[in-house]
Amino acid sequence: MSRARRERVGAGLSQKAREIKEVRAPRRFGRIVEGSKIAAVVLAAGQSSRFRAGGGPDLTKLVAKLDGKAIVQLVVETALAAKARPIVVVTGYARDSVQAAVEDLDVGVAFNPKFASGLASSLSVGLSAMPRDIVGALVLLGDMPRIESRLIDALIDAFLARKGALAAVPLREGRRGNPVLLGQGLFEAAMRLEGDEGARKLIGALNANDLVEVEASDAGVTFDIDTPEDLAAAQRL
Repeated sequence: MSRARRERVGAGLSQKAREIKEVRAPRRFGRIVEGSKIAAVVLAAGQSSRFRAGGGPDLTKLVAKLDGKAIVQLVVETALAAKARPIVVVTGYARDSVQAAVEDLDVGVAFNPKFASGLASSLSVGLSAMPRDIVGALVLLGDMPRIESRLIDALIDAFLARKGALAAVPLREGRRGNPVLLGQGLFEAAMRLEGDEGARKLIGALNANDLVEVEASDAGVTFDIDTPEDLAAAQRL
């Protein structure tokens, strides 16, 4: 991407960030890692329809307890234990409950008023809240609590080591999982996605030179919690 192109994209991101009415900035930026310039977005705005339909007792699965903590809290704590900074949590459905679960953690919070339209709108809100000088952003899903911080760091290191890379993904037994790392060169396209579409389509269109795949040993990269049965399985994972 040319310098002029980067400046136009950066200016667009900055303007859109100003249009998000409610963004709570981190109290501190935590453990800054020199030279990484990789941030993180935690998507936590979904409506948990399957969880509630299956008899889940909580307003949203993201505040259901796992290991004595809210699921979204576990995800955020994993991100905080890794290199990415700053971290922004995107809320939507059950906003107050989700924000309360991460209130004491050193993260920013951005509200997505269009959360009912699907995952893409939350991704756009999260990327819009990113600082202009980052080179990429990890995208973590708030319902995937078994991701490990060492995997996040491995994705960051592999992405930064590949000159010109546009994204990095974990790979387990030949299957791509989460979280994904999007380079700033993909931000504009990611923010044009619609509906319940995440970055999978963008990742799938990349060639081998643009995409870094990192082997993952843990099953957490493909395990999410959608139902009360998934929550029970998470206790065993």
